[in-house]
Amino acid sequence: MAQWLEGTVVDRRGWADGLVSLQVNAPVEPYRAGQFVKLGLEIDGEVIGRPYSLVNPPHLQPLDFCFSVVPGGPLSGRLAALRAGDAVLVAPRAAGFLTLEEVPPARHLWMVASGTGIGPFMAILRSEDLWSRFERVVLVHAMRRAADLLYGEEIRAIAVAHSGRFVFVPFVSRERTDFALPGRIPAAIADGSLERRAGIAISPDASHFMLCGNPDMLRDVTAALQARGLRKHLRKAPGQISVESYW
Repeated sequence: MAQWLEGTVVDRRGWADGLVSLQVNAPVEPYRAGQFVKLGLEIDGEVIGRPYSLVNPPHLQPLDFCFSVVPGGPLSGRLAALRAGDAVLVAPRAAGFLTLEEVPPARHLWMVASGTGIGPFMAILRSEDLWSRFERVVLVHAMRRAADLLYGEEIRAIAVAHSGRFVFVPFVSRERTDFALPGRIPAAIADGSLERRAGIAISPDASHFMLCGNPDMLRDVTAALQARGLRKHLRKAPGQISVESYW
C-alpha cells in the first residue's frame, strides 16, 4: 500500500485564534467515527506529516479536518495556507481508538474536549450508532474565549435533532459570558457545577467519559473523575474513562 495518497483541498474555513478547517477529497479506506488520519506536505524535499482528527462521520464527504496553527511549526502554517484546488498528502488508512466500538455499555456518554479535540466528537455525534446506544449524551467543550468555540451551527442542529437527549456545555476560561461555564472543567467536576449544568449525575454505574484535548486537560479531568470513583477504560479491565492524545 502506498504511504500517501494525493488529496485535493475543496474548501477552507478560518476560525478565530489561528484555528482552521480544511475539507479534502481523498480515497481513504473505510474508517470509524472518532479516528484520525495523517495529513502531509513535501517541505524542502522531505514529507512532513501529522495526525488530524476526522471531523466528518464516514457517511459524509469530503474529509474534514480542524487544527490549530502552531507558531513556528513546520506543517500547520503551510496547511492553513492551502486553498481550494491545492494538493495535500493524505494517509490512506485512519487510526485511533476513540470510537464507539471501544466504549463499554453505559447509560450516559460524556464527551469532553478542549480546543480542536472537539473534532472526533463532531464525527461521533453525527453517527446513528451513538443515538441507539445511549439515553443521554453530553458534549463539553472548553476554549479560552467565546469566539474560539467551534461548530456552533452543527451543534445547534444536533440539539434540535435529538432534543431531550443531548446537552452542550461550553466552558470559556478567559472572559465572562452569559452562556458558558467559567474556569476549568476539573474544578466544575469537583464542585458539581458541571453536573448541575448538564442535569445529569456523574456515577461509575451510569457514566462513560471520552476525553480529547491538551495533555493538562486530559490529566486533570482524569484525576477529577477518578476522585469520583471512575477509572480508566482498558480492554482487559473495562472502566469509565477513555482518553485520546496526539501530543
